[in-house]
Amino acid sequence: MTLEGLPPHRGGAEELARLLARALLAGRWQPGADFPRELDLCAHFDVSRNQVRNALASLTATGLIERTAGRGTMVREIGDWHLLDPQMSEWMVGLANPDPQLVREIFAFRYSAEPVVARLAAEAAEAQDLERLETAFQGMTRTAADPEARGLHVEYDVAFHDAIYRASHNLVWRQMGHLLRPSIITLIQGSQAQVHQFHAGLDDSLARHGQVLAAIRRRDPDAAQRTAREVLRRTAIDLGIVAVGPDHPATASAPDAEGHIEGTHQ
Repeated sequence: MTLEGLPPHRGGAEELARLLARALLAGRWQPGADFPRELDLCAHFDVSRNQVRNALASLTATGLIERTAGRGTMVREIGDWHLLDPQMSEWMVGLANPDPQLVREIFAFRYSAEPVVARLAAEAAEAQDLERLETAFQGMTRTAADPEARGLHVEYDVAFHDAIYRASHNLVWRQMGHLLRPSIITLIQGSQAQVHQFHAGLDDSLARHGQVLAAIRRRDPDAAQRTAREVLRRTAIDLGIVAVGPDHPATASAPDAEGHIEGTHQ
């Protein structure tokens, strides 16, 4: 894959690293493929070799590429990418079309983790946590039927999931929720795009989120874990990760109880 078609570069090494990282995260160069040479990057973007080297150093530090003397630069396997690196989270913000394998990997983690976090939230949630969940859910409800408010609906949806992480009152899970925020936004946007294309609306999604809220509110850990998994199962269907029937674009097998999906690498 050549450099043609990439957006123009303006700025320093950090901006160049962001541009190249987002192209990698979108699957422009597949794992194992050769990455463009320094001189080709210099010529295409009309920048100094020092700027290119600094940008490539950032990509190397986050596990996206590997540079070997005499071999050149190669794209690393997705399993080697440092997805929880704060720099990687920043690069993922607003990424419209992430690599399908990356989507599956992120989803598999969420499917394993978020039901457990919801269970903890049902056990530990305080009044302010329930208020945050209620506010986010009410926002989702208000914006669900308005095509002009899809962006705002996504924000409320993300806020709902963030509130669950915060309600766990576990420092590590709260930090994970923060780092995963761009990934969660990406999955929600992709899921809702499919909903609007193939379904009448977001009623089913709202009902499932409402069940999670109700379970946490009544402090029922088992129900919170079960209903959180059902929310994510719906997301998997909308993203085409699980198969539901001949009229839906889904093609892969369903996640198992631990979040493993056929075709992903755990």
